[in-house]
Amino acid sequence: MADNVDFRSFADWIQSGASVLDLGCGDGELIGYLSKEKDVRAQGIELDEHAIIRCVSEGLSVFQQDIDTGLSEYADNSFDYVILNQTLQQVKKPDFALQEALRVGKKVIVGIPNFAHYKARTSIFFRGRVPVTVSLPYQWYDTPNLHFLSLNDFKDYCKKKGVTIERVFYKTDNRRVKFLPNLLAEYGYFLVSKTKS
Repeated sequence: MADNVDFRSFADWIQSGASVLDLGCGDGELIGYLSKEKDVRAQGIELDEHAIIRCVSEGLSVFQQDIDTGLSEYADNSFDYVILNQTLQQVKKPDFALQEALRVGKKVIVGIPNFAHYKARTSIFFRGRVPVTVSLPYQWYDTPNLHFLSLNDFKDYCKKKGVTIERVFYKTDNRRVKFLPNLLAEYGYFLVSKTKS
């Protein structure tokens, strides 16, 4: 099981025994980790059939669904936490997906790659090419990323949409970044909730 700063931080944010829904769970590594470390009741949603087979073979509860169609089968606040880790930039309707996550979950964890990281900026400025970096490893023609946002873009979105950012951390090379994150961090992680009226 992976031992990385984001998984450990998620575990710090999530209460033991909580209910967790991971949207775009991939091979289930994160929900497997949280089940082991925090004894959560975890469920995943994934579109890729091969990833689902791997999850099921590990004994994880994962269902095939396209989160762009919504989460209508889930009631409001039916999970303590909903996770969108490296998923938001890949869905067709990120605003809709996040609003659905906020409806279904009491709190939502969002992890995004930072398209304004200095390596990406340097690649565009000096090479005149779409960046290919550790956090953005795809060529333009095979990337699953549909939306290109920075850490500041996501913070601006939250402010505009009335989403409260409760906790945040940034990382590069599996280390936390505390200084100039929009320039120096490859990834940002946010614990968010609906702003109470």
